[in-house]
Amino acid sequence: MMNPLKKIDEQALVTEILMGDYRTADIFKKYNIDYCCGARWPLQTACELRGLDTAVVKQELEEATRTVHISTSLPFDRWPLDFLTDYIIHVHHAYLRSTLPALDNHLTHFIAEHRKKFPWLDELGQQFKLLHTQMLLLMIQEEESIFPYIKQTHRAYTSNDSLAGLYTRTLRKPVEKVIEQEHQLVTEVLRRMRALTDNYTLPANACRSHYVVFMKLRELDNDLVQHLYLEKAVMLPRVLLIENELKLR
Repeated sequence: MMNPLKKIDEQALVTEILMGDYRTADIFKKYNIDYCCGARWPLQTACELRGLDTAVVKQELEEATRTVHISTSLPFDRWPLDFLTDYIIHVHHAYLRSTLPALDNHLTHFIAEHRKKFPWLDELGQQFKLLHTQMLLLMIQEEESIFPYIKQTHRAYTSNDSLAGLYTRTLRKPVEKVIEQEHQLVTEVLRRMRALTDNYTLPANACRSHYVVFMKLRELDNDLVQHLYLEKAVMLPRVLLIENELKLR
């Protein structure tokens, strides 16, 4: 279910808009509008100072704050495997491809400006870059090899193809190995990032950039937990069951 657009007041201070929804940071950054220390302009004034169309920026800010709710009661375990793999690609993989580069940019600038105050930020940056690099590689492997195999196996199984067993034995892909590798990577990185940030808890003297980075990291954490759950707890057991049954044909 999609919520209606949240209206942005063009006379509101940039900092007020940001603190109302951290997702507006991407739009402010896009237009080089300062939202951190010293930013005290109303949105309209900030736009005029940069020669920007306030109406356009305002619309993009409103789009950025749109929220789509996905019910936790969806029967993921009963979805056909080919539909489930498409859901993971179009929802979770698409989210990561959009979010990781933008968050990398936010985090890099934040670390450069605050590493002296928070020495642990350098390790946080290293952990994030590891996650960023490895997740992109794992997603390519899933989309080009693992998921097509799962789809083909599912179709062969549900259609009672007489050659399904032979197909599974000869063209089998390392589904369990790839998913376990992804699970181990995500679990270790998230565990360390949570420890470094005290579960993304803002210190009393946190600036607005600190707020944006921590909220985005928490959002990423939540999405990866759901992503991993679908692959490891919902998809993998069903794939292994089908493979075992097809081996006996």
